[in-house]
Amino acid sequence: MAGVVLEGVSKVFPGGVTAVAPMDLEIADGEFVVLVGPSGCGKSTTLRMVAGLETATTGRIRIGDRVVNDVEPKDRNVAMVFQSYALYPHMSVRENLAFGLKMRKLPREEIRRKVGEVARVLGIGELLDRRPRALSGGQRQRVALGRAIVRDPDAFLFDEPLSNLDAKMRVQMRTEISRLHHDLGATMVYVTHDQVEAMTLGQRIVVMNRGVVQQVDTPLALYDRPANRFVAGFIGSPAMNFLPGRLVREDGLRFLVDPPAASAGESDEEPPRLLEDVPEPAMESRGPLPLALPASFQPPESLLRQPVVLGIRPEHVALAGSGGFASGRALLRVVELLGNETLLHLDLGGWPLTVRAQGQAGAKVDDEVGLALQAAHIHLFAGDSGENLLLS
Repeated sequence: MAGVVLEGVSKVFPGGVTAVAPMDLEIADGEFVVLVGPSGCGKSTTLRMVAGLETATTGRIRIGDRVVNDVEPKDRNVAMVFQSYALYPHMSVRENLAFGLKMRKLPREEIRRKVGEVARVLGIGELLDRRPRALSGGQRQRVALGRAIVRDPDAFLFDEPLSNLDAKMRVQMRTEISRLHHDLGATMVYVTHDQVEAMTLGQRIVVMNRGVVQQVDTPLALYDRPANRFVAGFIGSPAMNFLPGRLVREDGLRFLVDPPAASAGESDEEPPRLLEDVPEPAMESRGPLPLALPASFQPPESLLRQPVVLGIRPEHVALAGSGGFASGRALLRVVELLGNETLLHLDLGGWPLTVRAQGQAGAKVDDEVGLALQAAHIHLFAGDSGENLLLS
């Protein structure tokens, strides 16, 4: 196995379209790194440059001790698992697994041994004589994985390999890929748009947007300390709540939430609303909505009166009892009962706010409920750049 290093690597397509801005990334030998982001963010292009399927416009790509920019894909000794299984339909599973080894002209006995070992590891020994059309989607994906493993490559590259599977099978395959990484100790680079896959598989995650790396960190660090508003909103489900406004000291620390109409004038994006039936003039006539913040939340004084965006995750907002501290009050619009938890979708002055409550919350639709924000989990983002202002 070997590490993978990208030094100033970028990709610009004809017409000046920048798919990947210059990026530096070092993946250690044996590490599992996930590239994640929305469609068109450049994650698959980055993977294809490592594989040699795309030529880097600038920078150097190293696999192990070799610079591979000018090395043909077949000579880079990497194995790629695609979204499509790409199995030969006229060959049996055994023949599919052995095909690459035969092309390398390995001895017949060594091929038999490698195929048998991989089949045992993946639990597909009883499938060796079947053809792909007789396999389920999960079984085909195992064969595709096996064809990569049997080559004993320096690095494994996965390009959204689970997107064709149903939800239950994706969970099972995530577990198997994670176990394989543990057993093989292999370098793995995995591309997905699914942040749940990224969080559960990656030792480190590279979050990308519009070709630019937003943050590289461990899953928990991304969740707890997002570098900017994009990362905060992309990582986590349900997504983080965002409220634009200003911090003031009036009878304690308060956050004045801007009315949606006012915020819409400051942004190119139309803010999401729950009150579609409220006439526009009524929206514009609203003043800022004050939220009392816990005394333990002590932001820098320099942020007072500055336009910022308050961010807080659904599990860090609680329904406040009549005798407890309440940041403010909101109108309950939708209740989603999930058994082990309840998602409450609220309207806070025209802004949507989601609360994740454990168990089955007793609140009902159209109730006005009190809210309590956990001080340790409040984030403040710059209104222009989106930078997390509370990271030291």
